[in-house]
Amino acid sequence: MSIILYARKSVERENSISCETQLEYCKMMIKPDERREKLIELVDNGFSGGNVNRDGFQTMMKLVRQRKVKKVIVYKLDRISRSLADFVNIMQEFKEYGVEFVSSQEAFDTSSPYGELIMKILMVFAEFERTSIINRVTQAYHHRSELGFYMGGRRPYGFELIPTTIHDKPSKKLHPIPAEAEQLRYIFEVYGLENLSLRALQSRLLDEEIHPLDGSHWTTAKLSAILKNPIYVKADADVYDYFERHGVQMISAVSQFSGNFGAQLYGRTKHKSDDTDWSEMKLVLLSHEGIIDSEIWLRCQRKLEKNRQIGRSSSNPTSWLAGKVVCEKCKHSMTTIKGKANQNGELRRYFNCTGKSHKKICSGPKCTVYVEDLEQMIDDCITEKLTEILKETHTANVQDPAEINDLKLKIKAIEQSEKQLTDSLLLGNLNADMVALLNQRASQLKEKKRLLETRLEQIRSVQKECGKPIDLAHSWKHANYEHKKAVASILVHQILISEDGSTKVIWNI
Repeated sequence: MSIILYARKSVERENSISCETQLEYCKMMIKPDERREKLIELVDNGFSGGNVNRDGFQTMMKLVRQRKVKKVIVYKLDRISRSLADFVNIMQEFKEYGVEFVSSQEAFDTSSPYGELIMKILMVFAEFERTSIINRVTQAYHHRSELGFYMGGRRPYGFELIPTTIHDKPSKKLHPIPAEAEQLRYIFEVYGLENLSLRALQSRLLDEEIHPLDGSHWTTAKLSAILKNPIYVKADADVYDYFERHGVQMISAVSQFSGNFGAQLYGRTKHKSDDTDWSEMKLVLLSHEGIIDSEIWLRCQRKLEKNRQIGRSSSNPTSWLAGKVVCEKCKHSMTTIKGKANQNGELRRYFNCTGKSHKKICSGPKCTVYVEDLEQMIDDCITEKLTEILKETHTANVQDPAEINDLKLKIKAIEQSEKQLTDSLLLGNLNADMVALLNQRASQLKEKKRLLETRLEQIRSVQKECGKPIDLAHSWKHANYEHKKAVASILVHQILISEDGSTKVIWNI
């Protein structure tokens, strides 16, 4: 068995006690008869006490669960956790595995009921302190944002961070990286002026061998985030008007939107069923020069919004087989795409391998798999499957009468037991514990009776319908899109499309 000395420190501060000093205090709590025990020192330096995702802490708990720990010693209680809920669970686990817990700065027996009570009270204050710190940090973040400070995080593509001073306070400023900025101008110009989707934009960049200079890869998510970010725009009055019309809180005055500087959007959006609420978002001008002209940037926003509206308002479903069709070669899903119009002006949709279009790891089927053709084939297969199910159901044996009688007997026995319980309660002279026990028993009998009656009703329903089978195949032929999708979801596990275009259906039943 081992004794663990655990230390944690959030951040390096001048007046905060180091992990090394914490461990020295912990060693002072080792009793003389424990000197020969194996000591394990575990340290989490630079970790918050707000959660338990810490390497040293997780190692400690692993050893505890392996029953290799006799005692855990810390400098203070909040070194373990600042969350009361986490702390109580940790103490409960220590108790379960027979682990003593000692704090060098809280002088009481933490294994006693009184000590456990004091620990919980102390943790209430520790959690309160943590909440207060979070609120202060949040307020400071918003204040600095409103003053035009860049609030950190991963640097936006196209910029580097250089030291600067804002309102007599040291900060960092975004400065364009010429080569990356040139790529950004090309991305905005191409997307804004040409009829390209984000997927087509990604493919064009790859075809022209224009790759991110930071070693990453172009994805539709990355391109979308770039195109939406006002940090790149030369914010002018039109940009101010755009965000104001969207309900964004404008921190900087309109007179400051001279068309020179980029802007920062922060806060939280609220999503509705048909739109996005930006009322809790804020926009402030920063001190760096923008890269993209407002006209092009706004044109891209209008295009992005139009595409989102088209996606939301599209009333034509893609296919009731959506989510079921898979490329057998790469195992990626296949989605529907509108093809070119035929001689009659009709657009024929076809299934596209995402491993080919999205991941660039597959060549996909060598022939075109049209949506209508595959739906017709699966429609016929499901009709056949439903016909088989109908025959099996219709030829099933009627329920044995003995089971019905057995169910009735069990229900009758429960009713007698319920009557006995009622009589006992009416007699009185029962203490609170006995009354609670009888009420609990009555609830159990009631639930058991309900289940038996439900089963009995099911059997009777089957008997009534015997000889009157529902024609599932006929209903399927007249089903709408939603019903077909629901039935396909139940019956079909996957539809595999091979490289030569052949199809294999994997059923759930």
